[in-house]
Order: sequence, then C-alpha cells, then structure tokens
Amino acid sequence: EAGNVVLLSPIGYSPTGEVFNLSAEEIATSTAVALGASKLILLMEQALHLAEGRALVQQITTGEAEAAMAATGSTISEAVLPHLRAACLACDSGVERAHLIDRHIDGSLLMELFTRDGVGTLISKTPYEATRPATSHDVTGILELIRPLEDSGILVQRSRERLETDIDDYVVTERDGLIVACAALHVYPNTDMGELACLAVQAGYRGAKRGERLLQHVEARARYLGIRQLFALTTRTSHWFRERGYLPLSKDALPAERRQSYSPGRNSMVLGKTLALPDGSDST
Repeated sequence: EAGNVVLLSPIGYSPTGEVFNLSAEEIATSTAVALGASKLILLMEQALHLAEGRALVQQITTGEAEAAMAATGSTISEAVLPHLRAACLACDSGVERAHLIDRHIDGSLLMELFTRDGVGTLISKTPYEATRPATSHDVTGILELIRPLEDSGILVQRSRERLETDIDDYVVTERDGLIVACAALHVYPNTDMGELACLAVQAGYRGAKRGERLLQHVEARARYLGIRQLFALTTRTSHWFRERGYLPLSKDALPAERRQSYSPGRNSMVLGKTLALPDGSDST
C-alpha cells in the first residue's frame, strides 16, 4: 500500500527455535494463498513441456497437471516439477491462476501479462478455454468473429437481430473472455434433419482442431435431439467436410423451409452426413 517492494526471507523458524531454509516456491505459494491473490507468477529455468520435443504447454488444469506428474515415465523436467507442484497447490487453495514463465525469454513477464496468449504456461482449476452454449451476451463477440468471413463471402450475412433470435442454436468457444470460434445447429421441425451452420474460427486460432471439436459438439447434440441427417452448405470448404464423412447431397434433399431460403447466387455445395444412433448403429 505504501508503494514498496516486499522481500520475503527464505528463513523460517519453528516454535522450538529450529531454523529452516524454505524454498522460494513454498514461500510464494503460501503468501499468494494467505493474501487471496488472483495470480501467482513463477519464473523458471525452462518452459513446461510434457514430452521431449513437444511444444510449450500454454494452458493446463490442475487435474491435468497432477495426472501428468503422476504418470509412469513422466518426462517433466526436475527443474520444472517444484514450480508445477506449487502452482497446482496455489490454484487448489483459492488462487485463480498461476503462470509458469521461462525467465530466459527477454520481456517474458510483460508478454505473459499483457498479451492474450502469453509466452508461458497458465494453470487453473477450470479450463482457460471452453466450449459452451451461447447466450445473448455473446452476440457482439460472434458478430466480430464472423464479420470478416461474411465480407469475404465465405459465410452468408447475418444481422444482429437474426443472431439474437437464433442464439439458442449456437455454441461458442471462449478463450479468456474472447469468442474464438462458433457454430450453430438449426433444427427443422417435422423432419429428421438439422443444419450445421456458421462454423467459424478466428484467424489467429486456427490449426488447433477447434473447428473439429465444434463439429463433434454439434454432431453430438444433433444425435441427442434425434436428428438422423446433418447437412451443411459451403462455398469453399467442401474438402474439409468430405474428410469428416460428409457427402454431396442434392438441393432437393433439403427440408422445404431450407430450399425456400437457398440462394442460387452463392452456388453453395450441399453436403450431408447420416448420424449414427446413440447405440452406435447406423441410422440407414
């Protein structure tokens, strides 16, 4: 409060006068928990990698970290383990997030704190990034995500009013408050068909299978709702859908309501997939 930097000594004393040399990780963790800190930041000699040659672990939950440390043949470096254990303990004790940062990266602390993806590893009890049903509060984020794709003709134009009306059809992937991906499942009454629509991933977050996970999420929901045939209209990504089991369909196979709103000018390809029943059998 006085604007001073507090330096905590590693020397501790027992009630009987014994002297202990405590580790910096123990002191930092106990202090963060006692203060009710929102973040614990630990600088390390190297970054966290779960396997030799693997990429930096950008985010991990305490449960995933504890499982990785306990796994037979774990390759987590001995130099990293004390910091990782401390971070998990802090988060399990009430600290919202812990950051593990390689101290050898110039400017790493500033980049970790002031960029969305940082340069270190974020640890938390719950996922930093999650896929969930959309709410009315997500409309602006979805519009910002899909607008560039609409402008380039990849997606059909959607108004705010249309999004607000259909918001219950949408699922989003949220990363630290930012909507980075979305998709919609439109159900057609009195049919066994559903439409996968508005599948979009923000440019800076492609290549990490977010679209794949959204597709699986929508397919699972469609099965739950009893949809037997899921279809999508696309102008540029037919190969992506084909690789995931979608086959070309005639426009005449679309539900009557969808045929009426089909835009010939976009020349969209229709692809469909017959979904397996919940017991694993095919619906055909």
